[in-house]
Amino acid sequence: MTHSTNYTILVVDDDNDILEFLSYNLRKSGFEVITCNSAEQALEEAVDKKPQLILLDIMLPDMDGIELCGELRKTKYGDEFVIAFLTARGEDYSQVAGFEAGADDYIIKPIKPGVLLMRIKGLLRRAGKLSTTGERLKVGNMGIDPEKFIVKLKGHEFQLPKKEFEL
Repeated sequence: MTHSTNYTILVVDDDNDILEFLSYNLRKSGFEVITCNSAEQALEEAVDKKPQLILLDIMLPDMDGIELCGELRKTKYGDEFVIAFLTARGEDYSQVAGFEAGADDYIIKPIKPGVLLMRIKGLLRRAGKLSTTGERLKVGNMGIDPEKFIVKLKGHEFQLPKKEFEL
């Protein structure tokens, strides 16, 4: 089931197949997704769109991802970004450099989509960008938790069967 989360993720990778695969899985999970295949484009999009999370590859054509992470942290929104590396580079020194540049997490490819999604949700939750109560959507005085199929209205909580919730 897809649902709107109002959370935007910027994915930066020079491999279009990876961008397509990640976009598909993140959108399927309800995230808004922006993709970039260059550091220059990523800097512009990050400042313009202010995503809640940025997934960076290290190997980019115009600037190394670790350098890009440092540049993102220097922008006026740098402290607000949650930045995670998603890369095949698993060496200790790459991970240390990533964290020193300001990364919040370092995820090594390949990773299963479900595990990546849980890591993303954990990062957003720890950063205070994702509700810990599960109430993900709010319309007036109604709260909706699309993962548990719960609707909260005027202090009452309604657990709905999945099909009824989807309708």
